[in-house]
Amino acid sequence: MTSHPAVIRVAVPVPIPGALDYLWPGPGAAPGPGCRVRVPLGKGERIGIVLEHVSHSQIDAARLKEALEVLDSTPILGPDLLEALRWCADYYHHPIGEVVSQALPTLLRRGRSPMREPTLGWRLTDEGRSQTVALIARRAPRQGQALEVLANGTVVAADVLRELGIGGDTLKRLADKGWIETSALAESAAGPIPNATDVAEPELTNDQSTVLAAMADGPAGYRPFLLQGVTGSGKTEVYLRLIRRQLEAGRQSLLLVPEIGLTPQLVARLKQRFGDRLALMHSGLSDRERLDAWRDAYSGEAKLIVGTRSAVFAPLPRPGLIIVDEEHDPSYKQQEGFRYSARDLAVFRARQLDVPVLLASATPSLESFYNAQQRRYEFLTMPRRIGSAGIPAIRIIDLNRHAARHGLSTPLVTAVERHLANDNQVLLFLNRRGFAPVLFCAECRTAEECGRCDSRMTIHAASGQLRCHHCGTQKALAWACAHCGGERIAVGAGTQRVTDELTALFPTARIARLDRDIASRKGALADVLAEVEQGDTQILVGTQMLTKGHDFPRVTMVGVLSADQGLLGTDFRSNERLAQTLLQVAGRAGRRDQPGEVLIQTHHPTHPLLSCLIQQDYTAFAKLALAERHETHWPPFSHLVVWRAQADARAPAIQFLQRVAGEARSEAGPVRTLGPAPAVMERRGGKHRAQLLFHCSQRAPLHDLVSELLGVARSWPETRRVRWSIDVDPAEL
Repeated sequence: MTSHPAVIRVAVPVPIPGALDYLWPGPGAAPGPGCRVRVPLGKGERIGIVLEHVSHSQIDAARLKEALEVLDSTPILGPDLLEALRWCADYYHHPIGEVVSQALPTLLRRGRSPMREPTLGWRLTDEGRSQTVALIARRAPRQGQALEVLANGTVVAADVLRELGIGGDTLKRLADKGWIETSALAESAAGPIPNATDVAEPELTNDQSTVLAAMADGPAGYRPFLLQGVTGSGKTEVYLRLIRRQLEAGRQSLLLVPEIGLTPQLVARLKQRFGDRLALMHSGLSDRERLDAWRDAYSGEAKLIVGTRSAVFAPLPRPGLIIVDEEHDPSYKQQEGFRYSARDLAVFRARQLDVPVLLASATPSLESFYNAQQRRYEFLTMPRRIGSAGIPAIRIIDLNRHAARHGLSTPLVTAVERHLANDNQVLLFLNRRGFAPVLFCAECRTAEECGRCDSRMTIHAASGQLRCHHCGTQKALAWACAHCGGERIAVGAGTQRVTDELTALFPTARIARLDRDIASRKGALADVLAEVEQGDTQILVGTQMLTKGHDFPRVTMVGVLSADQGLLGTDFRSNERLAQTLLQVAGRAGRRDQPGEVLIQTHHPTHPLLSCLIQQDYTAFAKLALAERHETHWPPFSHLVVWRAQADARAPAIQFLQRVAGEARSEAGPVRTLGPAPAVMERRGGKHRAQLLFHCSQRAPLHDLVSELLGVARSWPETRRVRWSIDVDPAEL
């Protein structure tokens, strides 16, 4: 009897809608789902993931190509994660190959082994042991030093030799002579993984105890919780106790955070409490470090996985708990390519793995708050701060009555002076980096525009540059107007200008700045935060970074230099984002026994949102905002999909979306089609952008329509003239 080659369906990382079928010629059985295979594609080769075996293919067997090689004896993507990725491809309408690729470190995508490779060091060869070290040291001191270090017969790590001043060139010369060779390091030499240190756990507050008891009670398995805990109420300690329970049971915990680089205090506490039994996963790691972290999670050696949104794809062979810290943060939504929500996917994975999931924030997203109202999530609260400080007092500064110089009003400057006199620290928030947002000529009434975006160039005076914060274009700063020759002026203020003004007002104060320009320098972020924590910095000026989970015990005053941008936003989430930002940054003021004060500058002091926030009752704000969303039929009372397109000119993008809209409107159903219309910033990076909005009270008809439109649109010739994408549950419009 003749056996026929098996047909395997493979997710290949290319932008095509489905998986590709290949023949498995052997030897041996076809690789199982979750295994990597090398396959031919076009004139080249790609590494893909087997999704399933199929009895027959829609493509004639004679036309099917054979897979070239199997890379894994056991699956590197377990059934649960593979199922989650297939769900993602369907829900977010994204090519399955690119979705699966997102879940793997770069080196695995290139074919590296999923098993941990031995750590190599250097040792002497027999010929090397026969050398006279003293004679060699006279001619080549470094080579002699290396031979002396290796003379006791042990294998020494390269980084240990490097610390002794023995570099790679020296080692290569010795290896070329045949005197030394590489060898696997013993486990102890490679560095044992330290266990948790003996740290005294703080006494729990009543609120913390109540939350932990509520999560411990009830049945095991999947249970979604929403924890609304005010800033400073001790949410992190709750995480630590929950993680410890999982460690004691031999299970893994996954902790998602918005930005790993902005939460060094959290990582330090986790390492102090649990040792190095954690794996960190974030974009700041090298490819090798990411692979090592993945391996630790995959093997189960890492009992705690901490990372940003992509860590939601971490393998969890022994799952116990998933936590999403600051669950409201928009950075959990991927904004390019595969546009998934890590928060929503965390809930999906928890249900799939049958483990509890905790979403936590001082200012929960309205979607999560609504889910708690509907009893889909169990609602937990921690309404009181730790210590006697209480909640900070919030005061509004009316900029219509008080003049401001470079963003600083007289009442705010007076308050800064008062807090500095009491030997406390001050934090000033302005979500605009650079020196000033506009370079303006009063003679001809023109401003310096970016040539590639519908945006003005931002002045970065310290570096003598103008920069576009949207596409990255830079040019030299020239104060003379190119049109009329008049002298131009800087209008408005960014963090650089505010810092300069504070230096002039408080010449003896120690002032620091924290924004993307500072954080982009290696090590600068950690240095700035350490100086604030140690009390070396008296005034800290910064952007959105200041809202990200920092604990500054001596900060007693927070100043919000402008609340108006959020008040006047056009997106339906503008008020929600502003409320979250203001309360998050206000929460940095006053911790434990130090009372805090918050000053908010605005030209709209009577705005209802600010009136609500003065009471610092986010629950009241959320209920009011949900009532408005219900009346206007915006999420969570409806569901959205945005179809985006961009092209070198406006016409192709608009015409493509017009055809999509025409197809959509021809279908009878409950989905509303709005647009197309130019994006809020139509031209960005030299591309013209437009979007089409689909709106429906139910998910199923919305997704059915999008699937049908995708099947039709991919065959249009217009599709090849524009770059387009689907954004399900968009974070912003």
